[in-house]
Amino acid sequence: MPGPSTKDPIVNLTLNGGRVTATFRDALFDATAREGISVNEFCLKAAAEKLAASGRQFSGVFSSGDLPRRGSMTDAAGNPTAQRGETSQCQ
Repeated sequence: MPGPSTKDPIVNLTLNGGRVTATFRDALFDATAREGISVNEFCLKAAAEKLAASGRQFSGVFSSGDLPRRGSMTDAAGNPTAQRGETSQCQ
């Protein structure tokens, strides 16, 4: 499989059917509110971290280059714009 391209198209991703415990939901909503991002963005970033940690290659999540090079959200914790990407597609 070829490496990621800087001109990856932006595509839709529909997720549904997620059922979780109330305490997990509360913790998730609290974390997303503190970071100023949507639950969708938070979950997709977490999935991206896991994929990057397992060696998967992709150019970014919401736009090329929006995931820190080492694949960790903590690397971008001091820069919310870098963490979210300039052109987030999740609402």
